[in-house]
Amino acid sequence: MSCILQRMTEDDVSLTVDWMVRQYGFDRAEVESWVQDLHFNWPLSVKALDENGQVIGLLNMSDYRIEEETPQILKDKPELIKSLNAQRYTAVFSFIVAEKYRGTRLNYDMLMSIIPELKAKFDFIFIPVLYRLKTHQYWQRWGAKEFYHDEDCVCYKLDI
Repeated sequence: MSCILQRMTEDDVSLTVDWMVRQYGFDRAEVESWVQDLHFNWPLSVKALDENGQVIGLLNMSDYRIEEETPQILKDKPELIKSLNAQRYTAVFSFIVAEKYRGTRLNYDMLMSIIPELKAKFDFIFIPVLYRLKTHQYWQRWGAKEFYHDEDCVCYKLDI
């Protein structure tokens, strides 16, 4: 499998929205509001293109704070959020690989393409995963550890 990895820019907003709606079945208006409000880190976000220039994967990074994703943590675990916010972190907002490429090296290659920058700038990656998504075991295989959950998602921390 040959592919081209490119960094994303704000010009990729509509691409991100389209992929999240198509792949996850999310409501378009809701995804558009997330993309607008959740501090995307476009320079660390990656898109994968096949040999024909078609997008086959997206890794969207975001600099939103843990309590923006799950505000209940402020009430439930104030000391935990204080200690986490004392560290440098970024978040995986969305990681989507086209069905044809799942189970290949594509997701690994996409993540590895930004690891040097992540290691230089951050202590951990914050990964919120909705219960209905299938990526819980994927992140656990990478070594991510659950640190909190609410009614919507499980929050993982992947030390870098």
